[in-house]
Amino acid sequence: MLDPVLLRSFLTVTDTGSFTQAAATLHLTQSAVSAHLRRLEADVGHRLFDRTTRTVVPTAAGRQLAGYARSILALTAEARLSLDARRHLRGRIRVGASEGMAKGPLIECLRRFGTSHDGVEVALQIGLMGDLLDLVDQGGLDVVLGSRCGSDPRGEALWTEPLVWAAAAHVDATQPILSLAVYPDACPYRAAAIEALARADRRWRIACQSPSGEGLLMAVAAGLGIMPMTRSACRAADLREVDGLPALPPAQFVLVNRGATPAATAIADDIRRCMTNHVVSNR
Repeated sequence: MLDPVLLRSFLTVTDTGSFTQAAATLHLTQSAVSAHLRRLEADVGHRLFDRTTRTVVPTAAGRQLAGYARSILALTAEARLSLDARRHLRGRIRVGASEGMAKGPLIECLRRFGTSHDGVEVALQIGLMGDLLDLVDQGGLDVVLGSRCGSDPRGEALWTEPLVWAAAAHVDATQPILSLAVYPDACPYRAAAIEALARADRRWRIACQSPSGEGLLMAVAAGLGIMPMTRSACRAADLREVDGLPALPPAQFVLVNRGATPAATAIADDIRRCMTNHVVSNR
């Protein structure tokens, strides 16, 4: 470990070319600066300066260390500024999440953020992605996490998943008219499924429509209809992935940050890190 205090003394001597001037700049005694340099040379195992009665010149090792030292001190300063800014966050953050995202990792992320920032109030709204994006556009939400299909430019893509047709094991998907279980109109999966069926000239009907994911899963498990969902959700629900139906586009999971306040940007950063780490660890 390289002590930033020692590195600061080292760089000040390097820049001023003098132990006396470095001591004055740092408001230390010359003997303290010399002690810092001896400790640093012992730590790195190299002599860092060639010294004469008139000059102090960095050695090759000293010149090499100087570049690293500047980077280390710059990162340290940046970290302190960032943490200080986060400590003083204030205000109310309105977070929107689609039902499939409002689970353990996101909830735990929001809980930790609220616990760490006493001056911030976090409010979560769960809904369909289309409705949540409309609320962002209207200023009703600050940050949204959810999925989409297609080329909607809003938000930052975090990861993608295959979208599949899911059904109970006993359901016959070869019927002339395909029975669907879907969310209401604001769901991107519904729109993608209907578009795929229309392109394939496949007839369909809506057998079950519900804003509740649990309700739709119950309907699908009972054989009432076939549902478009991500492959991971299909497996988690112990449903069958149906082959032979029109291909669906991938589901793209996005984070939308309106950037209205520093607190909103801070929580968006936490959500991004938390969710991407969760996805990577589960693949």
